[in-house]
Amino acid sequence: MMKAAWYDECGAAADVLQLGHVEIPEPGSGELRVRMGASGINPVDFKMRMGGRGKPPASRVIPHHDGAGVIDAVGEGVSEERVGERVWLYEAAWQRSSGTAAEAVVVPAHLAVPLPDGTSFEEGACLGIPAMTAHRSVHASGEVHGKVLLVTGGAGAVGHYAIQFAKMAGAHVITTVSNEEKAALAKAAGADLVLNYKTEDVAARVKEFTKGEGVDSISEVEFGGNLETSLRVLKVGGSINTYASEADPEPKIPFYRMLYKGITLNHVIVFAMPEEAKRRAIEDITSGLVAGTLAHQVGMAFSLDDIAAAHEAAEAGVQGKVVINRF
Repeated sequence: MMKAAWYDECGAAADVLQLGHVEIPEPGSGELRVRMGASGINPVDFKMRMGGRGKPPASRVIPHHDGAGVIDAVGEGVSEERVGERVWLYEAAWQRSSGTAAEAVVVPAHLAVPLPDGTSFEEGACLGIPAMTAHRSVHASGEVHGKVLLVTGGAGAVGHYAIQFAKMAGAHVITTVSNEEKAALAKAAGADLVLNYKTEDVAARVKEFTKGEGVDSISEVEFGGNLETSLRVLKVGGSINTYASEADPEPKIPFYRMLYKGITLNHVIVFAMPEEAKRRAIEDITSGLVAGTLAHQVGMAFSLDDIAAAHEAAEAGVQGKVVINRF
């Protein structure tokens, strides 16, 4: 038996999250099992638990898509040489009932990516959804070398990685934040210009920085809320690569304004990313990890026993990724 956390109905963390013991899963054909070193919490994890992302995939759900640990068993068709390998995981709970909020998880072998020795399990648990979303939000419109990108929310889990991937690819990066602490994080990530959207005219500053030309694309954390500014700062033929729209979840699209600027809108979500895009993201993530240049934001850490408090911290918007690192 192994320790795990789960919910069997949607609701508030303290009301529905349960702790107990379940059977240790065995890997089937094409699968492997990972003993967890850390499990990461994303907004999609607590929104699914709250019932805001569709019907749960099963009557009992062990949550969390991201994590890191060590492979301890493999199924048919998976090399025995992978046993003992340190890995980070993505999509562990996608369309499955068991995620990383347990002592062990079974996943298809390709969802377990080698984790370099210099990267901790907590850092590995920060990757998954944020890093792969960030990479796609930078590259969804094609080559970015020499181009100007706007990354909104540059201190957020996705935005922080997006700045780094854009700079890695040779882009010039403008980013927006809400305070000085976040500005320091975004600057350290490599942003060329950091703007406080609460105190500055973002569109005017972007136009000034780009000598009136505007930006080529936007990695967008708030599509609806930022759309008016986006239309003001994008070049003709520019693109918005967006992964969230919380302030305005059903925005009205100014069709003709977008049409006459030839603006492309790309929706970015890991679960629907093309496999080639996932492969490229993993390659660049691995390169950054091996070189030791990819910076992570590990926020608060909890034990599995305190999973309800961990979810509450993530919901409250704690800076950095909330992780479970004690099972």
